[in-house]
Amino acid sequence: MPNPCELIDEMIVRTPDWRGAAFASLRRIVHEADPEIVEEVKWRRPSNPMGAPVFEHAGIVCTGAFLKGRVRLTFASGANLRDPAGLFNAALEGNKMRAIDFYEGDMVDEAAL
Repeated sequence: MPNPCELIDEMIVRTPDWRGAAFASLRRIVHEADPEIVEEVKWRRPSNPMGAPVFEHAGIVCTGAFLKGRVRLTFASGANLRDPAGLFNAALEGNKMRAIDFYEGDMVDEAAL
């Protein structure tokens, strides 16, 4: 059985359009921001047999998703985070989570992320 890092590598390879490259870049940024991040793959189901990439450090920090036309990072406690750069642009209505949708051609503000 492949380890979680290998499974996420496979997700990226299986997404050969811009979304795979974008997620690979976001993954690198997450690891640079916190070198102690641990990768997991969770929530496998028939509609999503590959599961979801999950980045953890003393709990879930964020999850990733390859969606139609975009890549999403969802931050488990995003509603509690300051967002002076205004990165959060999805799942804004909840009391806990916040997400960032990235679209083709978006420039990622690495420092803010």
